[in-house]
Amino acid sequence: MTEQLVWLILLGLPVACIAWTITREEVFREPREWLTERSQTSQHLWQRKFFYALTCDYCLSHYIAAGIIAVTGYQLLLADWRGYLIAWLAVVSVANVYLSVYSRLRIEIHKEKAAVIETESRTRRAG
Repeated sequence: MTEQLVWLILLGLPVACIAWTITREEVFREPREWLTERSQTSQHLWQRKFFYALTCDYCLSHYIAAGIIAVTGYQLLLADWRGYLIAWLAVVSVANVYLSVYSRLRIEIHKEKAAVIETESRTRRAG
């Protein structure tokens, strides 16, 4: 059981990393903008939802986790198809905790940088 939990914690990391990189980082900006535009302008509901799912880190993490589970063969608690299902949902949950923590950390870093810039600006004006 301990080994399964270690795997769960570790498998959430690449899922979160890949989902964040695709949905938030500059390197994928152009494809993301194209997907966003398609998610808003496609004629069919299923197309809009499909393209949206590729721009949402939560949604995309489900697909990435399914791929990671398929590649690793990771099962959680049960040694049949239910173990794969439980593992898939658990990895998605752990990955989304990582995504939330990273997002919050980035907000705090940006706040701190803005405060430092403001303080330096005031110091220059005063001195």
